[in-house]
Amino acid sequence: MAISVVVAVDPIADELVAKITERMRVLRVGDGREPESEMGPLVTAAHRERVAGYVDAGVEEGAELVVDGREPGIAGDGFWLGPTLFDRVRPEMSIYTDEIFGPVLSVVRVESFEAAVELINAGHYGNGTAVFTGDGGAARRFTAEVEVGMVGVNVPIPVPVGYYSFGGWKDSLFGDSHAYGPEAFHFFTRRKVITSRWPSPATGAGGVNLRFPGNS
Repeated sequence: MAISVVVAVDPIADELVAKITERMRVLRVGDGREPESEMGPLVTAAHRERVAGYVDAGVEEGAELVVDGREPGIAGDGFWLGPTLFDRVRPEMSIYTDEIFGPVLSVVRVESFEAAVELINAGHYGNGTAVFTGDGGAARRFTAEVEVGMVGVNVPIPVPVGYYSFGGWKDSLFGDSHAYGPEAFHFFTRRKVITSRWPSPATGAGGVNLRFPGNS
């Protein structure tokens, strides 16, 4: 959902990694108050060290570190960590299994469309995912087969508009209702159910007859 993992279906992986690398190397990291800045610092020193620790772990676990953002060389105050790119990440690595919440992108290579869907469905989480393709048949099959609560087609962050429910499946869902949309209205509404049966006046059935001022 936070674009932390890219699943590249071969033979596109080499070209894709090269394009991402090219973009990352010119990404302007700096003070968010400056108009030329495209990415700011992390929120705290502790979080910066946590994210850098994941980069260290990725290297130790054998992923290929293509762009290293641990020393961005930025002057001034701030908990700086530049964009970081890993290639040839495996599903058992911590940079794949954990949500890093930092500028770290992992590329996992698979041999086929089927392997990509199987990889996604095997995960414990199912918040959001997206497919990028020019093939309408592939997009239709992906949206039908993937086990994720929010799906995008050529949309990087598949957050739906407000009148549709927001939320994931599996371990990405807490409780039994999603946020936003009809489910949110139901969650915040205390409903009352009334069952009525009116006898015919011809039966002469008695009962409560409320009289209000002005009524005979």
